[in-house]
Amino acid sequence: MKKVEPSLIYKILLIILDIASILLASYAALAIRFRIDGGSIPLLYIESVKSMILLNIIVTILIFAFLRLYNSLWRYASLTELINILVGCGASVLFNAIVNYFSYRPMFRSYYILYGAVLVICMITTRFGYRFLRNLYRSKVHGAHMRRTMIIGAGEAGNTIMRELSSSDKLDAKICCIIDDDERKHNTYIRGVKVVGGREKILDCVRKYQINEIIIAMPAAPKKNVREIVEICQKANCDLKILPGIYQLVTGEVTIDNLRKVQIEDLLGREPVRTDLHEIMTYVCNRVVLVTGGGGSIGSELCRQIAGYRPKKLIILDIYENNAYDIQQELKKTFPNLDLTVLIGSVRNTHRMESIFKKYRPEIVYHAAAHKHVPLMEDSPNEAIKNNVFGTYKTAAAADKYGAERFILISTDKAVNPTNIMGASKRMCEMIIQMYARHSKTVFAAVRFGNVLGSNGSVIPLFKKQIEAGGPVTVTHPDIIRYFMTIPEAVSLVLQAGLLAKGGEIFVLDMGEPVKIVDLAKNLIQLSGLKVGEDIQIEFTGLRPGEKLYEELLMAEEGLQKTGNHRIFIGKPIEFDEDNFRLQLDNLKKLCNNDVDEIKEEVCKIVPTYQMDTKD
Repeated sequence: MKKVEPSLIYKILLIILDIASILLASYAALAIRFRIDGGSIPLLYIESVKSMILLNIIVTILIFAFLRLYNSLWRYASLTELINILVGCGASVLFNAIVNYFSYRPMFRSYYILYGAVLVICMITTRFGYRFLRNLYRSKVHGAHMRRTMIIGAGEAGNTIMRELSSSDKLDAKICCIIDDDERKHNTYIRGVKVVGGREKILDCVRKYQINEIIIAMPAAPKKNVREIVEICQKANCDLKILPGIYQLVTGEVTIDNLRKVQIEDLLGREPVRTDLHEIMTYVCNRVVLVTGGGGSIGSELCRQIAGYRPKKLIILDIYENNAYDIQQELKKTFPNLDLTVLIGSVRNTHRMESIFKKYRPEIVYHAAAHKHVPLMEDSPNEAIKNNVFGTYKTAAAADKYGAERFILISTDKAVNPTNIMGASKRMCEMIIQMYARHSKTVFAAVRFGNVLGSNGSVIPLFKKQIEAGGPVTVTHPDIIRYFMTIPEAVSLVLQAGLLAKGGEIFVLDMGEPVKIVDLAKNLIQLSGLKVGEDIQIEFTGLRPGEKLYEELLMAEEGLQKTGNHRIFIGKPIEFDEDNFRLQLDNLKKLCNNDVDEIKEEVCKIVPTYQMDTKD
């Protein structure tokens, strides 16, 4: 036997209730008019109603159906549904009046007013009464178990969240108060809830209303304001959530289920870099693109972005097969029509790189393959030089030899006045790129940015693991600071550099104010619902070999040149003796292949700004 759809049962129930409402309204109008006066209802009026009742029911139900009163979700009913009820009842009254008039059925004039009024009351009761009973049920059943919620933001986003919370079956929340910095909204009400004041009232209201959940509904607010409010909310030890971007509200993507925990990105205190990737990526369309290190954090995101703009062929090269396999399977599923080739190999292998360029002839190369972990490279400096410096040298040489159009190097802020071998190796990579840019038809450029949030081996995943293990969270120094950016920001910068590059540039991102690592640790502990010093301890372990308290994005002598994006700048190439640099590289190659202990001293001769740790 075929199962009856719940929506059909719901519609049939509404029709039955409406038939009952029409019957009640028809006879109640008579009773109200005559019983109030203490008299009996004249028989001719009863006969008029009886003769009309079947036709009235059929026509009125059809009117209600036309107005979609049987298709609305009444748990979400709003002013539109109320207007439709009034229009439908008015149309029913008008129909009765017209038929009675032209069929000469006797009926007193006030009947139509009374009939319409009773019908409206019945319709509103049957439709909106569900919401009242539902809210009553929620408060009775869940009672003290309901979360006591504070909304921050009395705008459209806050109103949307309140509507979702009040109608959601999944979340039991009682909205107790609203916070907004706009003084014009203070002491006003939204959906019956008072706007109690600005951010200075947050902590007082948490205590007054016994709040255990705070929702920040300010998707269009500047990041700086959001960060300041988050910092206040963290002192309240409440469950803290934040609404995603405003565009999701406009498109209808956001419901209560889209509320997310406050993420560490919300605390950076600057607006994300906006880049029109559609305009930028047109030069990728129908081109053969090679991404070295394509399985890493930056490399894999590059592949995702590039794959969406129909390259002629996308080639991913990585030494680590697990990462390469993961991004291969992801892209196959997401972009089934993509011409994708995934290769395992090392950029240190001259013959492998030559054969790849000879066979596939990549037109655009993004060189993301590198060793990047500072402490590990301090203990294995020869490997840092082999992979970073000579891996870049061999890849650049192959790009030049086989006529690639563009070659973009992924660099780092650690290349500026480096205090570790990883940073010094990246500075030499930049010098190699500048050297090739002077003579090659290939456009060579480098992109330099700071720490990438959430990338493999970065501080945030480490902190999360330490918190999950019960602590302690380890920070090397209480004053250590870093510039941060998100993976999408880093990738958008790399892609824009590919378009803007004319040869030899080092592109630099204005990353706003640097962030204290210890503050990130504290924020992440608090956002995990724990208390610093009580639930999770922070321990300072001392600066690691090659680590410095702060990073610089640009060497002083490089200067800055503006681009079309006000957050992206170009550093002027630094002059160096190219012939001498080539000789130094030849000597460095012999030394690192022999794994000599003096490799850092040799690097100091090539990179004068390299400040080697004398304790090594």
